[in-house]
Amino acid sequence: MVSIATSFIAPPNEATPVSSAALYRALSVPKPSRMAREDGARYLQAQLMRAQDLPCDMPACPDDLQAWVTTRVADVGERYAAYLAERKDGAPRRYFATRSHALNFIRAVAPTKLVDGSWLYGTLAYWERPAFRPLILTYLEELGDGDPAMNHVTLYQKLLAAHDCDDWQDLSDEHFVQGAIQLALGYQTERFLPEVIGYNLGYEQLPLHLLISAYELNELGIDPYYFTLHVTIDNAATGHARKAAHAVADIAAQQDDPAGFYRRVRDGYRLNDLGMDTASVIAGFDPERALIAVLQEKAAVGRNMHSDYCRFAGKTVNEWLDNPEDAGRFLHELERAGWIKRGSDPQESRFWRLISGAGAEMFGVFSPREQQLLYDWITRADGHGRGMTFRAAARVRAAREPVTRGRAGMHLVGADTATAASTNPATLIDALSPGSHHSVQGLQATRKFSAVLRG
Repeated sequence: MVSIATSFIAPPNEATPVSSAALYRALSVPKPSRMAREDGARYLQAQLMRAQDLPCDMPACPDDLQAWVTTRVADVGERYAAYLAERKDGAPRRYFATRSHALNFIRAVAPTKLVDGSWLYGTLAYWERPAFRPLILTYLEELGDGDPAMNHVTLYQKLLAAHDCDDWQDLSDEHFVQGAIQLALGYQTERFLPEVIGYNLGYEQLPLHLLISAYELNELGIDPYYFTLHVTIDNAATGHARKAAHAVADIAAQQDDPAGFYRRVRDGYRLNDLGMDTASVIAGFDPERALIAVLQEKAAVGRNMHSDYCRFAGKTVNEWLDNPEDAGRFLHELERAGWIKRGSDPQESRFWRLISGAGAEMFGVFSPREQQLLYDWITRADGHGRGMTFRAAARVRAAREPVTRGRAGMHLVGADTATAASTNPATLIDALSPGSHHSVQGLQATRKFSAVLRG
């Protein structure tokens, strides 16, 4: 038995604070600098210190991991069945009261979703070692094996663009914690190998929120495929959850100090609980506060651009917009004056007619996502309403359009210039980095790498 314990060194003792958003930006480029990668090591040490006292439900022995995975999946299945029964009995949506609530979620988790799988990037360097094969295959599947229709980052970019949610860069620093952790792990695998495979074990378990999110997004007419794809590929029978458990057990068994290695695996597992989780993102959405924030942004550029014909509480529109802090009061003055009629069809609101529809005097001032937010605020939607699901609408479109293969608008890009058999995977690794794999060259390199590894 050959130990791989020498393939990593102990994490640095110093824990210099690093901004999550700044580190995220520095590591999500195609080739991060050495300084950025070292910042990642310090950042990880700081995050591990934050997480060290968090609870850990992993079993004490690696041999019990597969049974633990199976039990978790059974529990999630039972809880999801209970959720579906509640919905059938008339309960409202549990997560997303409105379409704008769902779009806020899609935007808020973008920093994490756009580096999906990145924590495993560093495992590619071990491509010749059989024990790492489950981890490397998981990374390749996150990359869609080079098919943009299945590449997770490409899929999420498309989802963001389809719903005007790709302005996520100004989110709070806490929104970037999980993405920064994932990127740092991907570039510091040699130092943090146990933490990488522990983090992977936690991330690849099927959570209840994934099932409910997919169900409710579909119900609100939003493509749930990115989320349903994770339900299927993370399965405990043949998917990433099973691969993650096997990798922990196999790699830990090859260490000179399996118990010490496994303790660090558990530390890495705890990293999953840092930053903005799904529950906090969903619970943190306040539609009125979000709408006021939109109006404050508009005030910064819209003041002095309105006539003086209309006055609300004695002030012109320009005077209201002169101080963005007055946006909330202005919104309620519009309501008090009858320009917004809450609880009614938005078409009955004069302000809505100003911003929406062909010929609207303020056409283009509010983006589609911002209009959806105002629409839902006016109607006071409460999570009970149901329209045509995304899948039902897709079936209607399919009946009207020519039959095409695959998911619309996505196809393999470019022709491979070398046969897979003649390509050395070691020369392709740079192109498979978190900042490169979804590019044309990265997709081609992924296909070649995957062909060699699977062949």
